[in-house]
Amino acid sequence: MASVTAPSKVSDITRQFEEIDLGDIPFAGGKGANLGELTRSGLPVPPGFVIGAPAFLGAMERAGVRGTLRDELLAASGADGAEALPALARRLRELVRSAGVPNDVRDAVVAAYERLGGGRVAVRSSATSEDTAGLSFAGMHRTFTNVTGDDDVVARVLDCWESLFADRVVAYRVERDLHEEAAIAVVVQRMVDPEASGIAFTADPTTGAPDRIVVEAAFGLGEVIVGGQLEPDTYVVSHDDLTLLNVHVGWKPFAIRRSGDAQIRVDLDAADAGSRVLTDDQVRTVADLARRVEAHYGAPQDLEWALAGNALFLVQSRPITTRPDRAERDVSGSGDAVVTGLGASPGRVAGRVRVLLRVEDGDRLQAGEVLVAPMTTPDWVPVLRRAAALVTEGGGITCHAAIISRELRVPCVVGARHAMEELHDGDLVTVDGATGVVFAGDQVQHELAVVAPAAVRAPAMVVEPLATKIYVNLAIADRAAEVAALPVDGVGLLRAEFLLTDALGGAHPRALLASGGRDEFVRRMSASLLRITRAFAPRPVVYRTIDFRSNEFRKLEGGERFEPSEANPMIGYRGCYRYVREPDLFALECEVLAEVREETPNLHLMIPFVRTRWELEACLELVDASPLGRQRGLHRWVMAEVPSVVYRVPEYATLGIDGVSIGSNDLTQLVLGVDRDSEICAELFDESDAAVLDAIRRIIVAARDAGMTSSLCGQAPSTRPAFAEHLVRYGITSVSVNPDAVERARAAVGAAERGVILDAARADLGERARP
Repeated sequence: MASVTAPSKVSDITRQFEEIDLGDIPFAGGKGANLGELTRSGLPVPPGFVIGAPAFLGAMERAGVRGTLRDELLAASGADGAEALPALARRLRELVRSAGVPNDVRDAVVAAYERLGGGRVAVRSSATSEDTAGLSFAGMHRTFTNVTGDDDVVARVLDCWESLFADRVVAYRVERDLHEEAAIAVVVQRMVDPEASGIAFTADPTTGAPDRIVVEAAFGLGEVIVGGQLEPDTYVVSHDDLTLLNVHVGWKPFAIRRSGDAQIRVDLDAADAGSRVLTDDQVRTVADLARRVEAHYGAPQDLEWALAGNALFLVQSRPITTRPDRAERDVSGSGDAVVTGLGASPGRVAGRVRVLLRVEDGDRLQAGEVLVAPMTTPDWVPVLRRAAALVTEGGGITCHAAIISRELRVPCVVGARHAMEELHDGDLVTVDGATGVVFAGDQVQHELAVVAPAAVRAPAMVVEPLATKIYVNLAIADRAAEVAALPVDGVGLLRAEFLLTDALGGAHPRALLASGGRDEFVRRMSASLLRITRAFAPRPVVYRTIDFRSNEFRKLEGGERFEPSEANPMIGYRGCYRYVREPDLFALECEVLAEVREETPNLHLMIPFVRTRWELEACLELVDASPLGRQRGLHRWVMAEVPSVVYRVPEYATLGIDGVSIGSNDLTQLVLGVDRDSEICAELFDESDAAVLDAIRRIIVAARDAGMTSSLCGQAPSTRPAFAEHLVRYGITSVSVNPDAVERARAAVGAAERGVILDAARADLGERARP
């Protein structure tokens, strides 16, 4: 690779795409050079410019740290020092941060940004070894979207420079024994607002077949595909005549879209989630663009595209670096399939299973074991180096797990939805990364087995699509993987108090804190919560904050020191009011949620037992003051358990509440004045009482009118078809039931929806029949 030198003048700092081609990799990096080359070739690339790698090297040299960065990284190459690499990477990042962005670089960046017209841009890292044949730093360096303003653009440039020494990048460089000096350019590019986007391969990435183009698509922004957050649509097209050979419609329960300067998650109803992203003509248009890019480069390409309005944009292209050897091998005698998914990286190996939920547990994986995980990100690269094969529950064939596995020649199966349930530590299995099947036992026929026939997909679970979402109630993390395999739209009620007692081993949280266990509280709660959010991702998990009741928590270890004695704790010191009175403990809980959301942003907040506006307002101020309040995309719900909510729903909407979840048990006891735990008064407790139903109807209607979602947590929708019909006719958004009631709830809600549709049709016919 050509050497990179520091710029000698300001004009060497930035270049427009039109001024760059493939010969400028030392200046623009792989991504920047490709974008320039494609722009000069007349392909539809959004405009932009590149801050060259020499600007980075010059900044480091003037700060006196360039030599240290080069020498320390070179000393680590080829060494077996995985444990020391994170500390090394941290030191290198601190050096980059201390060097900062020199004034001349800042001035040049601002000038180029203004020539581009300002506004919203993406700021993307472009390492000088990136997106070139033989290497793939896919997703390892930083990318920032929705960046606006001079200061933010410059700040993101420094963040991109710093990401040159991210933990996963350093590990990858050591793994590949890369000796050249690390350098990085930065791409600044005008953003488009796509209705759909995705990936296209001009050769089948799992089999290497050059006669097929594979297109993956999702609604909104395509980052959900690369990140493995959902199952995208997959279209297979003939390379010769663009004939559509196969269509697999994935399950896409949400889309990431732009709103102003922010990105927001938009949940999709069942009909949209299971609908096609692209028409046949649009698929062929994307495939034709892919062929044009491949024809220009003369080699198979992996490209990113975006569809905005009637315009198709080419966002990025790189050579396919992971095409498998197409040698055939014997696949007979395969035995029984344990789980099936999508073949993402070819190869066939046998090994013992190791189930890992988080990358921090990676040291448990022994060399030669089969890694089974909910999903892996680039941070898992050091762990994957020891794996014989990888099986993940999420992702498509272009997610990070698939790309890195192909890069490392590790057989990989993604989208194996029941893997965490069916595979256990120590099981002996055979992973076929071409067909996407995991077999029981050692089924390897030849020591050097590589490629199987073209990948096949496991048949999707067929369930009736419903307009009303079906969520599940959950309390114990141990059941997360099992319950996540059910046909549910997420967790509508995660009971935090049960999660807490399970995680803390029966200790009262304040007793643990009093003994200096603050960090232990955060660690244990985060670990338990992550088991659930990872299992359900990207489906939402609505976490109901710890709903202390004094009589229950006095029974915990040390609880008598902290809990008051109350004559009627059911309507006493609990819920939202308790958070206002004990803000320190609530703040700690918010810290746990913020930490978990850093990895799994599908987690959302629900506040229980809200009596008045002022206490909710005070509670939300505590949320806003915590790290949780500063996170984008957080949905805030309240439990609708106290009858006052019937009056206050519009007020709660003005405070920024996104939805209400009706706690039918508490609401019934408070409307009817019946202790739900009283055996004597049990016959008086009736969720279908007219007064209770009227309160429920008023809450649902008020929520709809205020633009809020509504749900109900309870068993009545699954055990009483008439109750389910009431909820559907009122217009409820979702219901949340216990795991064993999911099938019954789906049946009851489905029947109710069909009844509503039939009644509407009859009414319409009646109107038409009138003279």
